[in-house]
Formats: sequence, C-alpha cells, structure tokens
Amino acid sequence: MEFATVGVVGAGVMGVGVAQNLAQTGHQVVVVDISDEVLDNARRELRNSLRTYALFNKNSGIDMAAVTRRIEFTTDYELLAKADFVVENVTEDWGIKQQVYEKIDRICRPEVVFAVNTSAISITRVGSATTRAERVVGMHFMNPVPMKPLVEVIRGYHTTPETIDTARRFLTGMGKECIVVEDVPGFVSNRVLMLTINEAVFLVQDGVTDAASVDKIFKGCFDHRMGPLETADLIGLDTILKSVEVLYESFNDDKYRPAPLLKKMVAAGLLGRKSGEGFHRYR
Repeated sequence: MEFATVGVVGAGVMGVGVAQNLAQTGHQVVVVDISDEVLDNARRELRNSLRTYALFNKNSGIDMAAVTRRIEFTTDYELLAKADFVVENVTEDWGIKQQVYEKIDRICRPEVVFAVNTSAISITRVGSATTRAERVVGMHFMNPVPMKPLVEVIRGYHTTPETIDTARRFLTGMGKECIVVEDVPGFVSNRVLMLTINEAVFLVQDGVTDAASVDKIFKGCFDHRMGPLETADLIGLDTILKSVEVLYESFNDDKYRPAPLLKKMVAAGLLGRKSGEGFHRYR
C-alpha cells in the first residue's frame, strides 16, 4: 500500500471520522492530540461511529475489532515520523494550526504530503508555516466522513500538480472521489453553506419563524435531506462560528457578519449534537 501509515492530527469528530475511514480501508493510523482526556473521548466517538456505520451499512461486513486495532491514539507527535501522509484536523484557529504545522514539519519526512482538513482557512497560508509549501493541499472532508463519498480538494498557490495527483491517489485509497478547486476563503462548499446557515440563524433571531420550520421548508421545498440548522448542529455551532468569522475577516464583507444569536449560543455551550442541544435537542 502506497500510504501504509497515515497520521491524523486532531481527535475531534472530523479526525475520528477520517481515522475510521482510513482504518476501514486497510491503513494503519496514528491519531495525535494534546491530552489523554481528548483521546479517551475520541475512542468513545470511534466506537459509537462504528456502530452507526454498521447499522446503516448492514451488508458491509465491517470487522469493528480489526478497524479499531489499526488505529493508534497518542499524545506523542514524534510518532508521526512513521507516517506516509498526514491529515490535519485541528480547530479552525490560525494560531493553533500554525504551531501544529511548524511542529509536524520538523518531525515528518520531507516527501510527506500534508492535507489540511479545513472549511475556510487558506491553504497557501498554511503552506507558509512549513518548509514544504508545494506539498501542502486542502482536503475538505464532510461529516460523517465514512459515509460521504466526495471530498473538496483545494490547491494552494504553491501546491504542485504532483501533490494534487498524490492527493487523488490517497483519496481513491479511502474510497473517495474528489473535485479540485482554487484556494479562496471558504472554497466552494463553505462559502455557500456558511452564508446559508448564518442567514437561517438571522431568521430565527429576527422572529421570522422557528428553527424547526426553517429546516422543514428546506427539506420539503428543495428535497434537502437536512435543513440548514440541522446541518449546523451536526457540524457544531462553534465550528460554524469560527468558519463564518474567518470568511468575515478574509473578505471584509458585512454579508459574512456572524449572527449575534450564533455567538450567544456558542457562549452558552449550545453547540449542537456534540453538546446535546443546539437549534434542536438531542438528549
């Protein structure tokens, strides 16, 4: 296998999803995060996610024990030295990402490609924090990762055609297709989606209707499987807020101004599915 061992940095929902997908497709995975507490939560999330996958894919024949054995959880970044490819999934905060890339750039072999799993942060900017900008590529996975067949791949200013080809082969090995887009804030999916979600929050804030009705209109009128506020709860309202703030900062355009209700809910800890309550209740 070309990418026998893959490093996954960040053990949140997206990192666990990427690790699960990789392990299901036969890769050895090293998942790195900053604390044992975070990693314990990640192990629980993995077990729950595997059960959900098996429930919705009854004919998959998935061996959950084998998948789990292929994933190593650690706080030791030095273990990334054995990785043939790295997918980074830390929070959408440039200061944190910059520190992570400076660290893994020192540890990983020079030929290893870094894939930035981000919804809004510039791939070109990430590349500038490394000595391998030509081997840094955006790879915007969708949640839940094991059940989504398409990935948005983003070409940074210095990303070479060879790196794009490597990214395609890597994703093929995960059972994914990809569409390559250019490096602008929000890329394609989130430049549209975050505006939609933010405007839906304004509708609730302004008393036009409630969250359930907003979602029902989108599902009933446009055949969407989920409404925008259900989607926000799935992604996490804290992630939505950070993404909208990145767009607002990047474009200096008031249309990306975060809804005050979104800020208030994040401050209150109402983050969506992961906290048990957002625009809808999950308890």
